[in-house]
Amino acid sequence: MRVLAAMSGGVDSAVAAARAVEAGHDVVGVHLALSRMPGTLRTGSRGCCTIEDSRDAWRACDILGIPYYVWDFSERFKEDVVQDFIDEYAAGRTPNPCMRCNERIKFAALLEKAIALGFDAVCTGHYAKVITDADGNPELHRAADWAKDQSYVLGVLTHEQLKRSMFPLAETPSKAEVRAEAERRGLSVANKPDSHDICFIPDGDTAGWLAEKIEMTTGDIVDESGAKVGEHPGANAFTVGQRRGLKLGTPAADGKPRFVLEIRPKENKVVVGPEALLAIDEIRGIKVSWAGLPIAEVATCEEFDCHAQVRAHGDPVPARAHMAGDELVVTLTEPLRGVAPGQTVVLYQGSRVLGQATIDAARSLQRAAL
Repeated sequence: MRVLAAMSGGVDSAVAAARAVEAGHDVVGVHLALSRMPGTLRTGSRGCCTIEDSRDAWRACDILGIPYYVWDFSERFKEDVVQDFIDEYAAGRTPNPCMRCNERIKFAALLEKAIALGFDAVCTGHYAKVITDADGNPELHRAADWAKDQSYVLGVLTHEQLKRSMFPLAETPSKAEVRAEAERRGLSVANKPDSHDICFIPDGDTAGWLAEKIEMTTGDIVDESGAKVGEHPGANAFTVGQRRGLKLGTPAADGKPRFVLEIRPKENKVVVGPEALLAIDEIRGIKVSWAGLPIAEVATCEEFDCHAQVRAHGDPVPARAHMAGDELVVTLTEPLRGVAPGQTVVLYQGSRVLGQATIDAARSLQRAAL
């Protein structure tokens, strides 16, 4: 096949491209330039898609003997990922920019351009697996190494996108093996640190970065009964589950710490309460999509058993789910803590990813009873 290898500049994408070449595919490497302003994306291990990363990607392609290109996706990244991040926080939600980047950049814009240029598939260094069923339909599954599994952030991929996705690291038992393979192949990124955090916030100060983008107005911090217990500099700077930095003027009656339970941007209020009230029993999601063909119960709006995961490295919990119109309703058998609107819930059956939704509301039965 003609394969476009997305080269982030890290060890995973380099080894994935090497394996695609070794499998006999006609491979071309491409690095995505996501910012035209030096210094606006992180350097070293703090992020991805920096100038440093583009050079590392070029060196890897040179060693592999494959063509290398840099594609400018900066405007689309700014609109679809960065601006989305700002808009979601302004609305009092907690977005996942890596999820949006995979959805709208790496497996929408990139794949769209790849197909237009005659490529058959896009290859990435994600730890996830595509399995084809008896009828030739693709299914997304967890990787062999659950510790490095990235199927959660790929839960946004559609049936058509999965058909053209290639994840050569799917069966790799550990990251250590990937690094050892890179060393054997002479790839200079063999010992390069993993990237982490939000790439477009240079110093890692998310609250400070948002303060420059969103108008912050002081307001009240209230407890679960509605009584004022403090003031905040701007509701958008807080996230559900937050404990530090509340600076409450009125201590809790039991003397225990209080946590952010809810953010109400329209009222400019932050609701705090005891840790127990962070436990969520029901999730309602919008912007639902299915990774591959949806299971039969989706069309009939019947309940089905599954596991729900709300963070990239969170533990999946048993649940039952069903569609109610365009909304996904997930009832958790085991409560989850600190679930916030704007996050993504991904549903699994065994190792298979069923689909995902953006959390619109999270409900605590205990809190509702107060």
